[in-house]
Amino acid sequence: MKIAMIGTGYVGLVSGVCFSDFGHEVVCVDKDPAKLEKLTAGEVPIYEPGLEDLMARNVTAGRLSFTGDLAAAVDGAEAVFIAVGTPTRRGDGHADLTYVMDAAAEIAGALTGYAVVVTKSTVPVGTNRQVAEVIARTRPDADFDVASNPEFLREGAAIDDFMRPDRIVVGVESGRAAEVMQAIYRPLYLRDFPIMTTGLESAEMIKYAANAFLATKITFINEIAALCERTGADVKMVSKGMGMDGRIGNKFLHAGPGYGGSCFPKDTSALARIGQEHGMPMQLTETVIKVNAEVKRRMTEKVFDLCGGSVNGRTIAVLGVTFKPNTDDMRDAPSLTIVPALVGNGAKVRVVDPQGAREGKALLPGVTWEDDPYAAAKGADAVVLLTEWNEFRALDLARMAGDMATPAMADLRNIYAPDTVREAGFTAYTAVGRAGFGTE
Repeated sequence: MKIAMIGTGYVGLVSGVCFSDFGHEVVCVDKDPAKLEKLTAGEVPIYEPGLEDLMARNVTAGRLSFTGDLAAAVDGAEAVFIAVGTPTRRGDGHADLTYVMDAAAEIAGALTGYAVVVTKSTVPVGTNRQVAEVIARTRPDADFDVASNPEFLREGAAIDDFMRPDRIVVGVESGRAAEVMQAIYRPLYLRDFPIMTTGLESAEMIKYAANAFLATKITFINEIAALCERTGADVKMVSKGMGMDGRIGNKFLHAGPGYGGSCFPKDTSALARIGQEHGMPMQLTETVIKVNAEVKRRMTEKVFDLCGGSVNGRTIAVLGVTFKPNTDDMRDAPSLTIVPALVGNGAKVRVVDPQGAREGKALLPGVTWEDDPYAAAKGADAVVLLTEWNEFRALDLARMAGDMATPAMADLRNIYAPDTVREAGFTAYTAVGRAGFGTE
């Protein structure tokens, strides 16, 4: 089957490469000449483990190609996926659908036969009907259906998520479209991965509801963590005890500096806006957004307290700035709140991140980038663990403490036990939702 993938951002590129690995002929379209040049040369413009090798294999096999010519890509395609950006719109928090509607109009002009136009981008409820209207208005003679096929890819584990999904959600309104979508996902259907077929609106809502719920779990445990600090409870024990309840589960119950990334901030904001537009305020989601912002500010205060109330003139090593490990994504990362606050209050900040420099050098001005955590911590007054990369999970803490001017740690991911940190020679330690020392 020929598939056209409009957009080679995170979702579009991962989906296009994985579809080609299913055996489909996939043509990925992008308007950015520089990005196309990289892709054609075999370079992946994002960091996602395993993606470069998978892409190269399918390009070599002749199943995957890249072009700036949308019309050529759509010509003869049985499915055309829209995987363009839907950033938060300035001023009202809604998803900006400009790129989606522009893509729909271009696709309409390029259709040469029946095709299913599939929205892969995360879009507000009702968007697929708008896409259908744009196509029908642009090309009244077009033979097409629309479908909603939201993605559920975790950055850092996207290929595994695509190849071994919890579920595939497909929103359609015709049997013909359902057959095309089933043919696309046949390799997963044959391996008994569940394919859930719904109406358009339900598929659109599932994506927002799922992400908002996960964001709520993260925010809930962060609020519990704050209460643990006041009461003497240990949030790691609380999380473990909660997670053993099958009705709750242990995922997304790890206290930390708040959620970030490309999905949760954008999708919770959009869901809140959808609720407002329909006269049904999403009060829980709105509170989650507010509390998450407060969590990030509270993490900044922890670092200040660790340094005796002021960071002016202090040297601080920050380990990790991407919003999570195994990605280079900096979107809405907690570091974008915490690091500028440190720099703005006179701290000399050294940063280490295995993949964060590509975006971080522009987003975090005024910091010094180091290649390893020991170089960053040498002579520093504090070290802040902000992203739980594997490289930071087994540090030689005694070596680090011995090289610091003041051995103090803010473990904002609760990677290390307080006793372990103390025994290594640190004189001050603060974490999230558990007892610290030396900061009174």
